[in-house]
Amino acid sequence: MTVTEYERAPEIVAEGYDSATAAGLKALWETEPGIKGWFSTVDHKEIGIRYIVTAFAFLVAGGIEALIFRLQLAGPELHLLGPEQYNQLFTMHGVTMILWYAFPVLTGFSVFLQPLLLGTRDMAFPRLNAFTYWVFLFSGIFLYVGFALGSVPNAGWFNYTPLASRPFNSGFGIDFYALANILLGISTTLGSINFVVTILRERAPGMSINRLPIMSWGTLTISVGLIFSMPSVSLAFFFLWMDRRIGTHFFDGSGETQPLLWQHLFWIWGHPWVYAIVLPAISMISQILPVSCRRPLVGYTALALATVMTMVLGFGVWVHHMFATGLSSMALAFFGAVSILIVIPSAVSFFGWIATIWTGRPVLNTSFLFCAGFIIVFVIGGVSGFMTGSVPVDWQLTDTYFVVGHIHYVLIGWNLFAVMAGIYHWFPKMTGRLLDERIGRWNFWLMFIGFNVGFFPMHISGLLGMPRRVYTYPEGMGWDTLNLITTVGSYVFAIGFLLLIVNVVVSRRRGAIAGPNPWDADSLEWSTPSPPPPYNFVVIPAVASRSPLWEERLQAPENRSSIGEGMVLDHGKEIAATSAIDAQPEVILKMPEDSILPLLTALALTGVFAGGLGPMWWLVAASAVIALALTCVWLWPRDRLAQTARPHP
Repeated sequence: MTVTEYERAPEIVAEGYDSATAAGLKALWETEPGIKGWFSTVDHKEIGIRYIVTAFAFLVAGGIEALIFRLQLAGPELHLLGPEQYNQLFTMHGVTMILWYAFPVLTGFSVFLQPLLLGTRDMAFPRLNAFTYWVFLFSGIFLYVGFALGSVPNAGWFNYTPLASRPFNSGFGIDFYALANILLGISTTLGSINFVVTILRERAPGMSINRLPIMSWGTLTISVGLIFSMPSVSLAFFFLWMDRRIGTHFFDGSGETQPLLWQHLFWIWGHPWVYAIVLPAISMISQILPVSCRRPLVGYTALALATVMTMVLGFGVWVHHMFATGLSSMALAFFGAVSILIVIPSAVSFFGWIATIWTGRPVLNTSFLFCAGFIIVFVIGGVSGFMTGSVPVDWQLTDTYFVVGHIHYVLIGWNLFAVMAGIYHWFPKMTGRLLDERIGRWNFWLMFIGFNVGFFPMHISGLLGMPRRVYTYPEGMGWDTLNLITTVGSYVFAIGFLLLIVNVVVSRRRGAIAGPNPWDADSLEWSTPSPPPPYNFVVIPAVASRSPLWEERLQAPENRSSIGEGMVLDHGKEIAATSAIDAQPEVILKMPEDSILPLLTALALTGVFAGGLGPMWWLVAASAVIALALTCVWLWPRDRLAQTARPHP
């Protein structure tokens, strides 16, 4: 349907609606009850919550691994773990936290929230959305099956060669990690494509690009970045697997190849990945903070541009992970300069938050406390990163515990404090109930104090010369007390996180009823019931500003957003596709029904990678044929897609 046709089709616009319309939409969009519906649903809300719960399960696993080896490091010359056990736990902790928790949990929030923020009914590719979740889940299970079988990666999450090569690591642990990482990369890449199409083409009419919710800017930016960066690390792990199991020579130093190639391929993905687990968290804070401060975000345009610029510059800083590898002075100068320059967009975000708080009227609820805690952690992590962006300083600090402290502030602190703010903010929307605020305050203070007590001393340990990746250390080096404090802080932090689990479990059953908009927020998701119905919106809203629910108090002009009037789209599962820049309606598309095929295809794909362990070529071939057949069934055209809406009765 063209824009002109849309404007001339009043029959698809409802001036109000009744319960019969809502009931009809529910029948069209609702997932079938029971075990079949659970496995076949493509509802973005259910899938988003599954992402979050699964990511938190991996967070708990990675946290337990950290608590065990922190006991080993609590004092000098301890023997709770041997060096190999320590390396295995250290590697699994890093891999789990960075790859299977930090980004997937943000993906979960985006999968749940983006269609609601954008005023649409589902992701652009609902079955692909389900498929990416199942692949993510199976990739993590695949990794931990190796852990259970004693085949544990032990070369760190960065997996440097030649240590990760077969002559120095003959077991299957590295193979489990390599294949699981490629499997996860498939999920991440396809999910990123889904987000890009959803955000660019499924916005509510009138939601032009300069009215896009700030959280959508974060998701869109990192999705584009990951589409370009994920192939690098997937290719690197595939080459490594071929070196180990087929006998190729990509990273072993023979001929024209060298182990340093691994670091280039890894970090050209690794640093954009850092921003992939940071920028959505930053955009979550920018989305939540104005609600808590009772005013629109200060500097919206500047913060949106800063988000994009951070991702662009993020592709030019990967070598600052390699300053000590003997590269040329020209390379060091260029990448050092970009590493310093990238501080500017981060500062733009920081001052935008401070101005929003300063000019607003903050409500000191738990969500706001976590936002404030995030800003403090953001500054500490940013300053320590700024220091290591200087080549001479990095030469002194590289491979010390200073870097360990920095990455925990950035990868865990920035991520987890934003996620905690998001949980307290959007839990009512997800469940219909409020989390307990008294437990929430205890939750915040224990996590905030525990985090800083646990990880800030690492910077001092590093300045005193403590190397990273050591399973023990001699007495009298000046590191004893600092390591004990770090261990105590880690356990306090874990107790604080445990309070979150208690709060969620208790509030899920007995929490206060939330209502549609308990925070009096301004974005479209709060115009729906809590939790939202399967179809999200009875009518597709039309947007006229960045704060459609605050237009009256902001004294917006006469042309205001229309929440209760718009396209009904109730002739089957339908969504409106809009233009990428101005969000003008262009076409109405039919959406697919629930299906078990995403689950089955993900299982078959996992079988392909399981066969690669041997390699067992018969399993690879059989699983590939099954996966291809399932894909053909999945994509086989059944009904002619309607591209225009029929008149509403």
